[in-house]
Amino acid sequence: MSSMFSGCVVGVANGVSAGWANMGAGVAQLVMPIIYTAICNNLHVPNSTAWRVAFIVPSLFQVVTAILVLTYGQDLPDGNYRDYCKKKRMLLESKEKFMDILFNGLKNYRGWMLALTYGFCFGVELTTDNIIAEYFYDRFDVNIEVAGTIAAMFGMANLFSRPMGGVVSDAMGKRFGMRGRLWGLWAVHLLAGLLCVLLGRVDSLEGSIVVMCLFSIFVQAASGLTFGVVPFVSKRSLGVISGMTGSGGTMGAVVTQLLLFSGSEISTQTSISLMGLMMIVFTIPTTLIYFPQWGSMFRGPDSAHEHYHLLR
Repeated sequence: MSSMFSGCVVGVANGVSAGWANMGAGVAQLVMPIIYTAICNNLHVPNSTAWRVAFIVPSLFQVVTAILVLTYGQDLPDGNYRDYCKKKRMLLESKEKFMDILFNGLKNYRGWMLALTYGFCFGVELTTDNIIAEYFYDRFDVNIEVAGTIAAMFGMANLFSRPMGGVVSDAMGKRFGMRGRLWGLWAVHLLAGLLCVLLGRVDSLEGSIVVMCLFSIFVQAASGLTFGVVPFVSKRSLGVISGMTGSGGTMGAVVTQLLLFSGSEISTQTSISLMGLMMIVFTIPTTLIYFPQWGSMFRGPDSAHEHYHLLR
């Protein structure tokens, strides 16, 4: 995705594409309880069977989407990659360079720092998608449809919140350069962590909904801000860096789910607050990212490396 757009708008481009994709989680939270209830009432099947049958619906959408991507998707701004690799010689050359590109990305510490950061913004978002409906259902004794509707508000905020993160990243980049992008990411990520801590401490239904909505905006914007930095790490290994960062988000979700929400004796509200504290701690990797030609949050660029280039 990043290769399709210029650096001045790449944050917005990544934010819109990823945000609107993640909005599907909110739609699922809204629709799945309705499908489940309809199956129970109309087909008269046991609850344990109804929720399994309900998952057929999103799986069909996934298959259709995959077919559409294969049919209409485009690899490069000016065509598909396979069109440029019709000759066997070109294919062999590209295969020979694959390991160099892979190791070039893996040895770039900035990719690992962004993976850690993304693990505790997007990873937390995924975990929240998993637990938020059950949290409202159990703690505030609302019915399953209402709990699903509240949870849908969290996911559907991606319609504007993650793109907003991209907008902020690009705006900060134009005004302050890479240091602005990094400061923007750090500040929004920190605020998201504080709101997550607060979410677990609020005792009223109305207050929890308000805090959850604010939290959703900032945590999703932090994800958008992360991918406002990713395209500048390495043009040569952009796919590797993007993959590292994205997988960091998935691993962050696995870690938070296992540590805080899987058979733990700690209450869910306490676990949510602890998750917020983890977010705050994992704002630190952002402060460690340094680009020789642009600097970092606390250091200016290094004149000795003024010729450092993204192709590295």
